[in-house]
Amino acid sequence: MFLGPSNTAGKVEDAFLFIVVCCVVLLTLVTVTMIVFLIKYNRDRHARPERVKENVALEIAWTVIPTILVLFMFYFGWVDFDYIRNPPKDALAIDVTARQWSWLFEYTNGKQSDVLYVPLGKPVKLVLTSADVIHSLFIPAFRIKEDCVPGMKTHLWFTADETGSYDLFCTEYCGLGHSHMRSKVNVVSAENFARWLNTPEGKTPADLGPKILQAKGCLGCHSLDGSAKIGPTFKSLMGRRETVIAAGAEKEVTVDAAYIQKHILEPQAATVKGYPPIMPKIPMTDSELKTITVYLEALK
Repeated sequence: MFLGPSNTAGKVEDAFLFIVVCCVVLLTLVTVTMIVFLIKYNRDRHARPERVKENVALEIAWTVIPTILVLFMFYFGWVDFDYIRNPPKDALAIDVTARQWSWLFEYTNGKQSDVLYVPLGKPVKLVLTSADVIHSLFIPAFRIKEDCVPGMKTHLWFTADETGSYDLFCTEYCGLGHSHMRSKVNVVSAENFARWLNTPEGKTPADLGPKILQAKGCLGCHSLDGSAKIGPTFKSLMGRRETVIAAGAEKEVTVDAAYIQKHILEPQAATVKGYPPIMPKIPMTDSELKTITVYLEALK
């Protein structure tokens, strides 16, 4: 039995290996039989063809045996599928929102993160949806994948059996920033998870700014450290001179609080030169806009 970092990994691997072994055995039998027939019944040994009569027993065997084999494959696949699709009632529910091009994980106490934190040995149910187009959440190490569909809730579940950090990807092409739509699953002990989950959030712009940018999906296109993404980096943004395209004409502007707030509420009014005009309108309250501008000012 395959022992992986999650219960689902073991289920998928066992069914997969059973099917692969059956296929390898059948391929070997067919290949060996072909080689034997090529040698035993070649033209040099049998210049004159002989009449071959039917063999009822052989025909029954090569019909019944593959049928039984396929039924076994179906049985193992169905049992594992049924197990993977039905989470236990005590599973920890985490809401997952996919959007171009970031992930948002929200816990029952309201805490949000762009990285999935889960406790070791506890069943976790991910309730998935999308804010824009179809995405697909894939955790390769756990062998699980499920689509995130706008206006619809889907789900998957797992129990992490080993602590560590595991990759999480979007596997449904969702636009220019698809390759950047990556995150992590951090599996920690139950004690560390409870500590992380119940640690209160800060109340200053320095604490709330990144949280708001994360929650609104801004960090899927813009970085905080100067690295290149689909949109301009937020690092040293305030006070920077930018060439923008508005109404088909180019002009230079100095980025300030008013520019930031207008661009968030009316992103198509002006587009920074060199970047695609794909930013959607981001709904924000006046308080959130003010917090973001204060935070970006500090990034200078």
